[in-house]
Amino acid sequence: MGASAVGKGAERGSAVVVGAGVGGLATAIGLRRAGWEVAVLERRAEPERYGTAFGIHPTAQAALDRLGLGGALRERAVPYRDALIRRPDGRVLAALPLERIERKAGRPELLISRPYLIDALLAELARLGGTEIAYGRAYGASAVRDADLLVGADGINSAVRTARFDGGSRPHELGTTAWIGTAGFETGVYGETWGRGRFFGMTPVEPGRTNWYATVPEATTADELRAAFADWHDPIPRVLADTDPQTWIRYRMRHLHPALPAFTRTAGPGPVALVGDAAHAMTPNLGQGACTALLDAEALTRAVAVHGPGGLPAALRAYEGERRRSAQRVAFGSRTLHRFMTVRRPALRDALVGLLPGP
Repeated sequence: MGASAVGKGAERGSAVVVGAGVGGLATAIGLRRAGWEVAVLERRAEPERYGTAFGIHPTAQAALDRLGLGGALRERAVPYRDALIRRPDGRVLAALPLERIERKAGRPELLISRPYLIDALLAELARLGGTEIAYGRAYGASAVRDADLLVGADGINSAVRTARFDGGSRPHELGTTAWIGTAGFETGVYGETWGRGRFFGMTPVEPGRTNWYATVPEATTADELRAAFADWHDPIPRVLADTDPQTWIRYRMRHLHPALPAFTRTAGPGPVALVGDAAHAMTPNLGQGACTALLDAEALTRAVAVHGPGGLPAALRAYEGERRRSAQRVAFGSRTLHRFMTVRRPALRDALVGLLPGP
C-alpha cells in the first residue's frame, strides 16, 4: 500500500491492520465499509480456526449488526439460557444472570463456535473486496510507512503495543492453567461449577456438541486434569473421559497489567490505535474477550468514518473516549471474578453466591 495509491489527506484513507483475529478482521471490515484501503498483516501462516465457543453479549451483537454481520452470526449461533452456578457435589448455588440480560436487551446471549465466527468475518471481508491478508508476515515499521493509520490487533503479545506505546503494560500470569474443549454430545447441564481453587464450565455451542472449559492451578497433563475433577458431579467426569485430549487446548492464564494509559497515539511515525487483547487482554471469566474486541473495532471504524482521513486525531480521541475506560472496567471485573471463583477457602464465597437469585 503506497502513498501513490492513497495519499495523506485524500478522500479515502489507507490503513494497515496487524492481526487477523476477531478484532483485526472486524476492524478491517469496518474500514472497508467506510471506503478505506486496508491491508492486514498476520504473522501466522494461515487463518486460526482452533478454539471452541465465543459468548456474544447483546451489545456485541448490536456492533456486529452495524458492521453488517448480524445475520451471519445468528445463522450459526445458539442462545445461552438456563445456566447455573453449582458446587462440586452438584448443589445449585445461583443462576447466571442470563435471563436478566435477555430481558434488559431484548435478545439473548449467543454462543458461536470460534471457527464459524472467523469464517464469517473472512467471508464478509472477501465480499467487500480490495483487502489483502498477508499471512506469514509479522509487523515491521517498514510495512506501514505510507499508511494513514496503523491498527494493532495482534493480541496480548502485541508487537505494535511494544513498539509504539509506553507505560510498562505487559502480560502477567495468574498462576493457573486453563483448558478448553468440545465434547461430542450435548450434556444439557450448563453453567459453571466452582470448587476449591478451580472451576469447570459447560455451554451449548451447536447441536450435538458441548463447549467446556476448566481452570486449575496445578494440572499440566490431561490425566491430571481428569483427576482434578474425578469426584465432581455428573456429567463433568464423563465429559473429560469421553472426549479426545488431543483436541483440548491448554494455556497459562494471563492478563495485561497495568492498564494502558491510552489506546491511541498520534505522535511519532503516525496515528496508531489498539483494539482487542492488544489493548486490554483479560482473563476469560466474564466471557467478554471477543465482545470487547468487536466493540472496539466497531467504535474505532465508526469514528474514522465520521471524521475521515483528515480528521484522524479527532477520530482517535472519540474512540479513546468511548472504549478505554469501558473495556478496562470489564478487564478489571473479569480479573476480580477469577480471584473470587478460585479461592482456596470457598465456604464464604459459596455463602455469598447463595444470596444471588436462584433458578
